[in-house]
Amino acid sequence: MKQVVVAVVGTGWCGGIRAETCAAHPLTKSLHIAEIRPERLAEVARATAAKSAVTDYGELLKMGEIEAVYISATPETTHYPMARDCLAAGKHVFLEKPIAMELAEADELIALARKNKLKFTIGYSQRFNPKFAYVRKSIRNGTIGKPVSALVSRHITRGLGKKISGRVKLSPAAMECTHDLDFVLWCLEPAKPVRVYSQANYGAMQASSGAPIADTQWITVTMDSGLSFVVGGGWSLPPGYPNFSTTWI
Repeated sequence: MKQVVVAVVGTGWCGGIRAETCAAHPLTKSLHIAEIRPERLAEVARATAAKSAVTDYGELLKMGEIEAVYISATPETTHYPMARDCLAAGKHVFLEKPIAMELAEADELIALARKNKLKFTIGYSQRFNPKFAYVRKSIRNGTIGKPVSALVSRHITRGLGKKISGRVKLSPAAMECTHDLDFVLWCLEPAKPVRVYSQANYGAMQASSGAPIADTQWITVTMDSGLSFVVGGGWSLPPGYPNFSTTWI
């Protein structure tokens, strides 16, 4: 298979892991990175033997040899403008969730990728988890029969919740349940959602942070096939509790 020249934009907690993974992958010809914090940039550049390391991701877009860009930047408000710039520059893009903050922005990015005939993927990493892929395969080949309902519940501790929710005003649905929503919708293809009801509950997170941050959020989705499923998520478990996720189909 052809080797690819890759750039990683944003090398923080998650992006640093992505950069190291890219650097070690046999299909990566060379790695370039961008990070606004000079000390972190230098650290990841050493760890990955990056061919170039810059504080302005725009410099990477001028490099013709770079074919694909992995965007792992925060806050999440940066996703849309960065992805737009990369796609406009003719680069394939792998973008961490969420795709954008507004539906119109997401539609624009998809249209731009199609216009320029580029690959544009959102980081729903659980699709590459063998256990998740096996569930989908078992549904599609009829091993477990026809799905009639699904329930997913995912919860993390307040410490991690504060770290995530403190970056930008996004709900548990957007930041935690998003993987589960994608997984269930993926399993139920080609059915499409036609109705959504969601409710958020407030308590511990609001009391400890003083901000209007929800503890949990529950979402009921009705599909055009007649099937309904529920996804719940939260980030208010007490310190020391294990993060957990359960799925029933």
